[in-house]
Amino acid sequence: MKKLAILLFIPFFGFSQTMNNEKLETIYKSVSDSIQGQAGGWEFYIKQTPFISITDTNHNRMRIISPIADSNSLSEELIKACLVANFHTALDVKYAVSDGILWAVFIHPLKELSEDQVKDAVSQVYYANINFGTTFTSTSLSFPGNITNEKETKVEKKPKFKKA
Repeated sequence: MKKLAILLFIPFFGFSQTMNNEKLETIYKSVSDSIQGQAGGWEFYIKQTPFISITDTNHNRMRIISPIADSNSLSEELIKACLVANFHTALDVKYAVSDGILWAVFIHPLKELSEDQVKDAVSQVYYANINFGTTFTSTSLSFPGNITNEKETKVEKKPKFKKA
């Protein structure tokens, strides 16, 4: 039994990622139109869309964010659409509010990222930003469910979820 457990985990050791600030900067330079900053904090643009990336190597965290709108100017309908998108169409990116700004946000452990995942994250943040107010999508994929803007019917009872 021990041999089987060891054999199941061996493939995972060879695929660990070692993303760091130097690799991130190289990736950002390759995908952006302009970039400024230093290790751990960059501002860059893609097709006039602003991005900020911040890392914390001590805590193995990173985020890529892009400002979309003044959150105080958003209607209740737009806020609700963002929440629905977070479940169905925003995928790895989420819409979030901080400091009075609506952002497209990707947050992830730093070291575990691959180059392709970083490029995909930048793409998803870009599309979540530019598709805000229309499709609210970060890719062409969406999870199934009611994603229309139809008015909700009043539910008499809350759905009950059973513990497994």
